[in-house]
Amino acid sequence: MRKGEETRERILAAAERLIQDKGYSGTTLDDVLEATRLTKGAFFHHFKGKGDLARAVVERFTERDFALFDEWSARADRLSDDPLERMLIFLKLFEEFLDGLGEPFPGCVLATYTHENRQFGPEMHAFVRESFERWIDYFEAKLAPLLAARSPVRPASARGLAELCVSILEGGFIMARAMNDATWTQRASAELRTYLELLFRP
Repeated sequence: MRKGEETRERILAAAERLIQDKGYSGTTLDDVLEATRLTKGAFFHHFKGKGDLARAVVERFTERDFALFDEWSARADRLSDDPLERMLIFLKLFEEFLDGLGEPFPGCVLATYTHENRQFGPEMHAFVRESFERWIDYFEAKLAPLLAARSPVRPASARGLAELCVSILEGGFIMARAMNDATWTQRASAELRTYLELLFRP
């Protein structure tokens, strides 16, 4: 990685931590400069301003999240040919990742931006909405083969279950922060696994 790329990554990493800790409106440019020990000139070499930085932070966060989920999905697919087992393993790998952090996950940048939506314009609102839709599509693609292979004991759709998955996991991050409980999201995910087992196993 070249020096310019390293500096940009340093700014993005620091800004993400600050936004997750203090919120977007509570994070100032001075906070970012203090955390990175950079000058304003160095900052403006990479970003036009705080709004430009905000967009780059959420784009980076989203892509890194999808990369992690792709890794867990690929591992689950290698470990089982059964669609239900693949989904359960996938969620378990997610829980193990959170367990390894040893403290509550700092939170979802998309959720932070949603809570502070008045700070942003239509383009950011659209990006956040599209990102959540992308997550729902991701889970729907994993659940569709499961519904094709097994009949649920109660009526269910891949889309509805995908929306439930995203709601439970996203809500788990919020509750983990609110309750300062490092295991909240993992417990929510474990309950989701139990629900899927009950739904698809007679």
